[in-house]
Formats: sequence, C-alpha cells, structure tokens
Amino acid sequence: MAKLFVVATPIGNLGDFSPRGVETLREADLIAAEDTRVTAKLCQVHGIHTPLTSCHQHNEGTKGTYLAEKMLTENLTVALTTDAGTPCVSDPGYALVKACADRGIEVQPVPGCCAGIAALSISGFDSREFSFYGFPPREKKDLREKQREIADKSRVAILHESPFRVIELVETIGEELPEARLSVSCDLTKMHEKTLRGSPEEVLAELKGNPRTEKGEYCLVLDLRDVPEKKTGEEPAGVASIEAKLVEEMIREGMTLRDAQNELILAGEKKNAVKQAALNLKKLFA
Repeated sequence: MAKLFVVATPIGNLGDFSPRGVETLREADLIAAEDTRVTAKLCQVHGIHTPLTSCHQHNEGTKGTYLAEKMLTENLTVALTTDAGTPCVSDPGYALVKACADRGIEVQPVPGCCAGIAALSISGFDSREFSFYGFPPREKKDLREKQREIADKSRVAILHESPFRVIELVETIGEELPEARLSVSCDLTKMHEKTLRGSPEEVLAELKGNPRTEKGEYCLVLDLRDVPEKKTGEEPAGVASIEAKLVEEMIREGMTLRDAQNELILAGEKKNAVKQAALNLKKLFA
C-alpha cells in the first residue's frame, strides 16, 4: 500500500537524526528531497542507498502530483525530506503531502528536529502559547506592518531570518516594538551555536559587535507581552514627536518644511517617518 513519510532531518548535528528516521529512509522505495545533494550526504553517513528525486519549492506544484500518482500506480513508499529540519515547516513539502492526502494515501510523520521549536525551548519565555511566522517580508514597509500584525495577534512569536538581514530585522523590531524581549539563536546544534537574549537594543549591539554575525541561520523568538496594544487610528510610533520637531525647526531656524525635513533626516531620523510627519502637517494646515 502506498505511503508517505514526512521525515525530520538534523539541523546541524548529525547525532540528532533519530534511529527511526534512518530506518525510514533506508526502507523507503524513494526519497523526495528538497536538494538531492544535501540528502545524499546524509544518506552516505548512515549507509542508506535509497534512490532520490528532487521535490523543492520551484517544482513541487507539479512534482507533488506526479509523485502521488506514481505512488498509487506502483504502490510505493516515499520519504519526504528537506535540507534540514521538518518538511513543510518554513520548508517545501506541502504540495506532495496535500497531493497524497487528497488521493487517500496515508501520510505519517517521523518527528525530529525543528529549528523554530528548538529556539523556543531555550528562549526562557512562557511558551504555552506561541505563533510561527517563518521568514518575514524583505521590504521595510511590509516588514513594519508585519511586525505590528504579529504584536497585535501573538504573545510569543517565532521568526526565521538570514544572516545578511538579521541586523536590519532587529533594528526594525527596536523601532516598532521596543518593549519586546528577544531570544536570538544562531547555528543551533552546531559548533558555534549562540543565543543572545535581551531588549532589541541590547541584542542589536551584540550582533553589530560580532564579526561572525553574517554566518549561520537565525531563529528569533519574540516575547511581546509587554508591547502596548496599538489603538485603532494611532499613528506609527515616533511620528507625532517628529511633527513637533519639524515645527520647531521651521520656527527656530526660519526653515521651509522641505528644509526642515532634510535637516531631521541628516540628524538621523528615519526618512519615511519624516515624510509621513510632513504630510500630516500639510493636511493639518491645508
């Protein structure tokens, strides 16, 4: 009878691969892997010779359907893996699982590593309720909006981020949610594993002071219990004070609104926040 196993693989330390995981890959007829080269190395370590086929984010829409039909026709057992961690959790695999479930093929999990859960377990935050958001948006405006959405909906939230964007992410958290507490883990289960805890400002200082910051993948856990609820129609944090600064510059220095904007931006205020404050003033005196 056709069957799909969703197999969690190590996120760094190969010793974390469960005996059941090894046995499942060894006894499957086929392994559907996010990257066959990565899974081939894992198989080599454990003496697994099962054939592999690729099933990643760029082909799983069609490949998932193809594999599900093949499983039914040939009565195959398939093991689904990603490069690291649990398939379908901020990783490919959803399309194959859905295609199998839709066709009545039994789908079973083989539990194991999950970076987000590992980071949450060592955060020290109350994890009885939490939300998982995966990788946040890249655009600054979208990122700010997403953070406010997360704060409005969650008490504890888990995010993933690349080493090349983690500083910008923590900077934005500090601007939007300064009351948040952070636990930021990098290279979990690996030789240089590290976890930073504290306010956004404290964590940011440590990230900027570490020459290895741009190495390894990051999991961020945000404790949002102390973040005040944003009232409907409330302006983004800091805008009202920027409006006051604009008016002060215009009166004290006899500047135009445009000159006052430029002065504040040069002084370190965020460009978008200054522009929004200027628009508010224009509407007020229109």
